[in-house]
Amino acid sequence: MENEILLSVSDFIAIANQTLEYAFPTVAVEGEVASFKVNQGKYVFFDLKDKSGSISCFMTVWQLRLPIEDGMKVIVSATPKLTQWGKFSLTVRTVRPSGEGHLKKSFELLKAKLEKEGLFAQERKRQLPTIPRHIAVISSTDAAGYADFMKIVNDRWGGLKIDVAHVQVQGQAAPDQIIRALKYFNEQENLPEVIVIIRGGGSADDLSAFNDELLVREIASSRAPTLVGVGHEVDVSLADMVADVRAATPSNAAQILVPDRDEIVRSVRARIFTLLPRTEQAIDRWGKEVRGKIEAALESIDRRHERYEERLTQVRRVLVELDPRKVLARGYALVRGDIVVGGMIEIEKSDKLITAEVRNVSTKA
Repeated sequence: MENEILLSVSDFIAIANQTLEYAFPTVAVEGEVASFKVNQGKYVFFDLKDKSGSISCFMTVWQLRLPIEDGMKVIVSATPKLTQWGKFSLTVRTVRPSGEGHLKKSFELLKAKLEKEGLFAQERKRQLPTIPRHIAVISSTDAAGYADFMKIVNDRWGGLKIDVAHVQVQGQAAPDQIIRALKYFNEQENLPEVIVIIRGGGSADDLSAFNDELLVREIASSRAPTLVGVGHEVDVSLADMVADVRAATPSNAAQILVPDRDEIVRSVRARIFTLLPRTEQAIDRWGKEVRGKIEAALESIDRRHERYEERLTQVRRVLVELDPRKVLARGYALVRGDIVVGGMIEIEKSDKLITAEVRNVSTKA
């Protein structure tokens, strides 16, 4: 035939793929997972089917951010492609569970996996600083939850250094944006004292970004302690569970993060008023004790002084009695010198000094 274009098989496949890429660069397809398997720990294969059709899907393990298994209903974002073997398939970029029941199933699967690895263990949790001076916040600055958080922080304490990373907090791009923000803050030389991740409430699908496996692992590996407040009080995400501290809401995160300055002032004043009378009583008691001890010490000194005076008087009396002059006054004499025959001696009386020679020396019977 004159208008017939003759192509090689490879050329036909290339043209078919170019046509598909032009017409359907990305498609979102919803279906039930079947024949799910992972090869070599790197490649993921499964079929996506409904009541009347089935299509093969391919993706890499690192692209699989949530666990899936046969029977789960999912939505894949993918590029249609004709393989070199003539088989039509979808090259999947992202996959997410469809419907609340399947979201919950995926949540439970990943929760069990991470729990087994110990990522939620209490012993891993770190304490937040009592009053942080440098805070990093990851949130959508357009969100009401972020506005509530900032207002409460500034009302309660204020004057803090707060670095903010504006990110999407729902949708496919959200997990990677939050991960990049976490990496950025953790790579800073001046590391923030705490990293806060917040967003307000929403549907299970809205909050599913906070159940992303890579995001959960990034929070777990954060150098700075983490505080996560996502959704309403009843919502619990895997990001909440892996964080060092979980807040029920963004407002609650602000309340956990900083104390209320006015409340502290009131508390301190109340304690002062309570302690003041007790302090005065203690001072009076201690004063009495000190005065008592001083008086006892003075009395002890007086008694010792009196005893020394008495002893001194006794010594003086003895010394007076032993005074040689009193002996001389009674008629006795003192003899000094060598008492040998022919020796010279000196005789002292009360009123005379006599020098004499010794003529005779004898021993008394």
